[in-house]
Amino acid sequence: MQKFYKIWLIFDPRRVFVAQGVFLFLLAVMIHLVVLSNGLNWFEAAAARGGM
Repeated sequence: MQKFYKIWLIFDPRRVFVAQGVFLFLLAVMIHLVVLSNGLNWFEAAAARGGM
């Protein structure tokens, strides 16, 4: 664990953080689309309850 900093000598930190951000954004979009397409539409459920 002491030499963990050396990973940044192999990988460029800017590319790693940009790639991580893009990955997390695409993962979030994919999860939202799966949940919405499965019939678990929380917008319609809230409208039916009169929440919005």
